[in-house]
Amino acid sequence: MNFLAHIYLSNNDDLITIGNFIADGIRGKRYKKFPIEIQKGILLHRQIDTFTDAHPTVRQSTKRLHKNYGHYSGVIVDILYDHFLAKNWSTYSNIPLDNYVENFYDLMGTHFEILPARIQKMMPHMIAGNWLLSYATIDGIQKVLDGMNRRTQNKSGMNTATEELKAFYSEFEREFTSFFEELRLFAKNTLEDIEKQLSHEN
Repeated sequence: MNFLAHIYLSNNDDLITIGNFIADGIRGKRYKKFPIEIQKGILLHRQIDTFTDAHPTVRQSTKRLHKNYGHYSGVIVDILYDHFLAKNWSTYSNIPLDNYVENFYDLMGTHFEILPARIQKMMPHMIAGNWLLSYATIDGIQKVLDGMNRRTQNKSGMNTATEELKAFYSEFEREFTSFFEELRLFAKNTLEDIEKQLSHEN
Protein backbone atom coordinates (compact mmCIF):
# COMPACT_ATOMS: atom_id res chain seq x y z
CA MET A 1 0.00 0.00 0.00
CA ASN A 2 1.03 3.61 -0.50
CA PHE A 3 1.32 6.57 1.91
CA LEU A 4 -2.34 7.34 2.56
CA ALA A 5 -3.31 3.75 3.36
CA HIS A 6 -0.37 3.26 5.72
CA ILE A 7 -1.25 6.47 7.57
CA TYR A 8 -4.92 5.50 7.78
CA LEU A 9 -4.17 2.01 9.10
CA SER A 10 -2.19 3.37 12.09
CA ASN A 11 -5.13 3.34 14.52
CA ASN A 12 -5.20 7.16 14.87
CA ASP A 13 -2.09 6.98 17.06
CA ASP A 14 0.43 9.76 16.37
CA LEU A 15 3.66 7.85 16.93
CA ILE A 16 2.42 4.65 15.30
CA THR A 17 1.49 6.81 12.30
CA ILE A 18 5.01 8.24 12.14
CA GLY A 19 6.53 4.76 12.33
CA ASN A 20 4.21 3.43 9.64
CA PHE A 21 5.04 6.40 7.40
CA ILE A 22 8.84 6.26 7.72
CA ALA A 23 9.16 2.44 7.72
CA ASP A 24 10.37 1.96 4.14
CA GLY A 25 13.66 3.64 4.99
CA ILE A 26 14.28 1.66 8.19
CA ARG A 27 16.14 -1.56 7.43
CA GLY A 28 16.51 -4.70 9.52
CA LYS A 29 16.68 -4.16 13.26
CA ARG A 30 17.37 -0.43 13.02
CA TYR A 31 13.76 0.10 14.08
CA LYS A 32 14.83 -0.68 17.65
CA LYS A 33 16.56 2.69 18.03
CA PHE A 34 13.17 4.45 17.87
CA PRO A 35 10.68 4.93 20.74
CA ILE A 36 8.43 1.92 21.29
CA GLU A 37 5.31 3.43 19.69
CA ILE A 38 7.24 4.26 16.52
CA GLN A 39 8.62 0.70 16.52
CA LYS A 40 5.02 -0.54 16.47
CA GLY A 41 4.30 1.53 13.37
CA ILE A 42 7.41 0.28 11.55
CA LEU A 43 6.58 -3.36 12.30
CA LEU A 44 2.94 -2.82 11.33
CA HIS A 45 4.04 -1.32 8.00
CA ARG A 46 6.16 -4.38 7.24
CA GLN A 47 3.30 -6.75 8.01
CA ILE A 48 0.87 -4.71 5.88
CA ASP A 49 3.28 -4.86 2.93
CA THR A 50 3.77 -8.63 3.29
CA PHE A 51 0.02 -9.24 3.50
CA THR A 52 -0.65 -6.95 0.52
CA ASP A 53 2.01 -8.41 -1.77
CA ALA A 54 0.77 -11.97 -1.24
CA HIS A 55 -2.97 -11.25 -1.49
CA PRO A 56 -4.74 -12.83 -4.50
CA THR A 57 -6.97 -9.79 -5.08
CA VAL A 58 -3.96 -7.46 -5.24
CA ARG A 59 -2.24 -9.92 -7.56
CA GLN A 60 -5.27 -9.78 -9.82
CA SER A 61 -4.89 -6.00 -10.04
CA THR A 62 -1.14 -6.31 -10.59
CA LYS A 63 -1.55 -8.91 -13.33
CA ARG A 64 -3.60 -6.44 -15.36
CA LEU A 65 -0.56 -4.15 -15.53
CA HIS A 66 2.24 -6.69 -15.78
CA LYS A 67 2.54 -6.82 -19.56
CA ASN A 68 3.25 -3.09 -19.84
CA TYR A 69 5.05 -2.35 -16.56
CA GLY A 70 6.70 -5.58 -15.38
CA HIS A 71 8.01 -5.40 -11.82
CA TYR A 72 6.75 -1.82 -11.45
CA SER A 73 3.16 -3.13 -11.52
CA GLY A 74 2.99 -3.57 -7.75
CA VAL A 75 4.14 0.01 -7.13
CA ILE A 76 1.49 1.28 -9.54
CA VAL A 77 -1.27 -0.75 -7.85
CA ASP A 78 -0.24 0.72 -4.47
CA ILE A 79 -0.77 4.20 -5.92
CA LEU A 80 -4.04 3.30 -7.64
CA TYR A 81 -5.40 1.82 -4.41
CA ASP A 82 -4.55 5.06 -2.59
CA HIS A 83 -6.63 6.82 -5.25
CA PHE A 84 -9.68 4.75 -4.39
CA LEU A 85 -9.11 5.25 -0.66
CA ALA A 86 -8.91 9.04 -1.15
CA LYS A 87 -11.86 9.12 -3.57
CA ASN A 88 -14.08 7.11 -1.21
CA TRP A 89 -12.64 8.62 1.97
CA SER A 90 -16.01 9.38 3.60
CA THR A 91 -16.70 5.62 3.62
CA TYR A 92 -13.71 5.09 5.89
CA SER A 93 -13.45 8.22 8.03
CA ASN A 94 -15.67 10.87 9.62
CA ILE A 95 -12.88 13.44 9.28
CA PRO A 96 -12.88 15.16 5.86
CA LEU A 97 -9.80 14.21 3.83
CA ASP A 98 -8.44 17.76 3.60
CA ASN A 99 -8.57 18.10 7.41
CA TYR A 100 -7.10 14.64 7.93
CA VAL A 101 -4.21 15.40 5.61
CA GLU A 102 -3.50 18.79 7.25
CA ASN A 103 -3.43 17.08 10.65
CA PHE A 104 -0.90 14.59 9.29
CA TYR A 105 1.34 17.34 7.89
CA ASP A 106 1.16 19.13 11.27
CA LEU A 107 2.12 15.87 13.00
CA MET A 108 5.18 15.51 10.78
CA GLY A 109 6.17 19.10 11.53
CA THR A 110 5.84 18.55 15.28
CA HIS A 111 8.08 15.47 15.16
CA PHE A 112 10.34 16.63 12.32
CA GLU A 113 13.59 15.96 14.20
CA ILE A 114 12.82 12.23 14.54
CA LEU A 115 12.18 11.73 10.82
CA PRO A 116 14.95 10.08 8.75
CA ALA A 117 16.88 12.53 6.54
CA ARG A 118 15.24 11.19 3.36
CA ILE A 119 11.76 11.89 4.76
CA GLN A 120 12.84 15.32 6.02
CA LYS A 121 13.89 16.17 2.44
CA MET A 122 10.67 14.79 0.97
CA MET A 123 8.17 16.43 3.34
CA PRO A 124 8.35 20.01 1.95
CA HIS A 125 7.65 18.66 -1.55
CA MET A 126 4.84 16.46 -0.26
CA ILE A 127 3.19 19.38 1.53
CA ALA A 128 3.73 21.90 -1.28
CA GLY A 129 2.16 19.51 -3.81
CA ASN A 130 -0.38 18.26 -1.26
CA TRP A 131 0.25 14.75 -2.51
CA LEU A 132 -2.15 12.99 -0.15
CA LEU A 133 -5.15 15.12 -1.09
CA SER A 134 -4.24 14.97 -4.78
CA TYR A 135 -4.64 11.16 -4.78
CA ALA A 136 -8.43 11.67 -4.91
CA THR A 137 -8.33 12.74 -8.58
CA ILE A 138 -6.99 11.06 -11.71
CA ASP A 139 -5.04 14.26 -12.48
CA GLY A 140 -3.39 13.98 -9.06
CA ILE A 141 -2.51 10.33 -9.68
CA GLN A 142 -1.06 11.35 -13.05
CA LYS A 143 1.31 13.79 -11.32
CA VAL A 144 2.40 11.10 -8.85
CA LEU A 145 3.07 8.62 -11.67
CA ASP A 146 4.92 11.29 -13.68
CA GLY A 147 7.20 11.85 -10.70
CA MET A 148 7.75 8.12 -10.15
CA ASN A 149 8.59 7.68 -13.83
CA ARG A 150 11.17 10.48 -13.66
CA ARG A 151 12.79 8.78 -10.68
CA THR A 152 13.28 5.65 -12.83
CA GLN A 153 14.91 7.79 -15.56
CA ASN A 154 11.75 7.21 -17.64
CA LYS A 155 12.48 3.46 -17.81
CA SER A 156 9.30 2.34 -16.06
CA GLY A 157 6.76 4.08 -18.31
CA MET A 158 4.60 4.44 -15.19
CA ASN A 159 3.37 7.83 -16.40
CA THR A 160 1.06 6.05 -18.87
CA ALA A 161 -0.65 3.86 -16.24
CA THR A 162 -3.58 6.25 -15.89
CA GLU A 163 -4.69 4.81 -19.24
CA GLU A 164 -5.19 1.41 -17.60
CA LEU A 165 -6.78 3.09 -14.59
CA LYS A 166 -9.38 4.72 -16.85
CA ALA A 167 -9.88 1.58 -18.97
CA PHE A 168 -10.38 -0.75 -15.98
CA TYR A 169 -11.62 1.75 -13.43
CA SER A 170 -14.55 -0.27 -12.07
CA GLU A 171 -12.47 -3.47 -11.88
CA PHE A 172 -9.67 -1.77 -9.92
CA GLU A 173 -12.19 -0.09 -7.62
CA ARG A 174 -13.98 -3.38 -6.89
CA GLU A 175 -10.69 -5.09 -6.13
CA PHE A 176 -9.57 -2.27 -3.85
CA THR A 177 -12.87 -2.21 -1.93
CA SER A 178 -12.86 -5.97 -1.39
CA PHE A 179 -9.20 -6.09 -0.38
CA PHE A 180 -9.27 -3.04 1.88
CA GLU A 181 -11.96 -4.53 4.10
CA GLU A 182 -9.68 -7.49 4.74
CA LEU A 183 -6.65 -5.25 5.18
CA ARG A 184 -8.35 -3.07 7.80
CA LEU A 185 -9.14 -6.12 9.93
CA PHE A 186 -5.66 -7.56 9.36
CA ALA A 187 -3.99 -4.29 10.44
CA LYS A 188 -6.12 -4.05 13.58
CA ASN A 189 -5.34 -7.64 14.64
CA THR A 190 -1.67 -7.35 13.68
CA LEU A 191 -1.19 -4.18 15.72
CA GLU A 192 -2.62 -5.97 18.77
CA ASP A 193 -0.15 -8.83 18.20
CA ILE A 194 2.77 -6.40 17.81
CA GLU A 195 1.83 -4.62 21.02
CA LYS A 196 1.84 -7.95 22.89
CA GLN A 197 5.15 -8.95 21.31
CA LEU A 198 6.89 -5.68 22.20
CA SER A 199 5.49 -5.64 25.74
CA HIS A 200 7.14 -9.06 26.32
CA GLU A 201 10.45 -7.85 24.88
CA ASN A 202 10.63 -4.63 26.94
